[in-house]
Amino acid sequence: MLKATTVLAGALSAAVATAAAAEGELNIYSSRHYDTDEQLYSDFEEATGITINRIEGNADELIARMNAEGENSPADILITVDTSRLTRAKNAGVLQSIDSEVLEARVPAYLQDEDNQWFGFSQRARIIFYDKEGVSNPPQTYLDLADPAYKGQVCIRSSKNTYNQTLLASIVTHHGAEKAREWAEGVVTNMARDPQGGDIDQMRGIVSGECEIAVGNSYYFARSIRKEVKGLSEHRDQIAWLFPSQNEEGAHMNLSGGGVAKHAPNKENAIKFLEYLSSDSAQQYFSSGNDEYPAVSGVGLAPSIAALGHFKPDDVNLSEVAKNLPEAQKIFNDVGWK
Repeated sequence: MLKATTVLAGALSAAVATAAAAEGELNIYSSRHYDTDEQLYSDFEEATGITINRIEGNADELIARMNAEGENSPADILITVDTSRLTRAKNAGVLQSIDSEVLEARVPAYLQDEDNQWFGFSQRARIIFYDKEGVSNPPQTYLDLADPAYKGQVCIRSSKNTYNQTLLASIVTHHGAEKAREWAEGVVTNMARDPQGGDIDQMRGIVSGECEIAVGNSYYFARSIRKEVKGLSEHRDQIAWLFPSQNEEGAHMNLSGGGVAKHAPNKENAIKFLEYLSSDSAQQYFSSGNDEYPAVSGVGLAPSIAALGHFKPDDVNLSEVAKNLPEAQKIFNDVGWK
């Protein structure tokens, strides 16, 4: 059963507030599982009068559910994390193309699906962490992670992880399949242990001494700056970090995004909500509430994110990266990346 959000929160930007006379409902299927997102929903309800109903779950399960429901699906919007999942939704035929001058103007083109079936609203940089004492010459690029000098030192997640799938797809995009295969083979050789756990577990591997170098998303580490993260915050001074490939393509960015469901019964409200997610107030909340980088330029960063420093992001078109996801998975399988 769909559940309605009820938490009250502050006002929206003037642009969103003009929709205050709107009425009706909005049904959101979301695989984002952050308590801080409650304010995003409640602010929209307060500003528009639209009641949000929400189902949360695993992205693949939600996509399968929308497929099974077909034309009878109550879903208006799918919200999920990473280009790979948004691409799976598009390929499954559960999203639709939309026209929105607001989204076209606000969301950078490289964070939009080429057919306007999904849009990115927040970002996380995939960066390199290392032991301050144990590593004097850390890898400066993603390709450097495959350097034999780092044999037995690298902790990184499994090939099933969507963040790694998109990272490898981006390497295919920038450097070609052959170079990407060499990279994946080299990283497997350099692994300190078989892939296990999430991004925070890779950083904890540095703390425990299991590895000296780790790959993870920025917002996990930023979270340990903003609040207590067990096994990480108290040892944070042991860990240094860098944004890879600054003299090349830039740091790879994962995104969180959403699109309008193919059979959305409340399409107009769905588009209004996506437009709201691109507003300054919502963008700032992605940063302050969940330690993410805004998708819209010019929006201020939360202190936890600003503390990581300035960097050059990779602005490759993620629709192009998405086309290389099948090749990335094949490479993972071929080289034995567990």
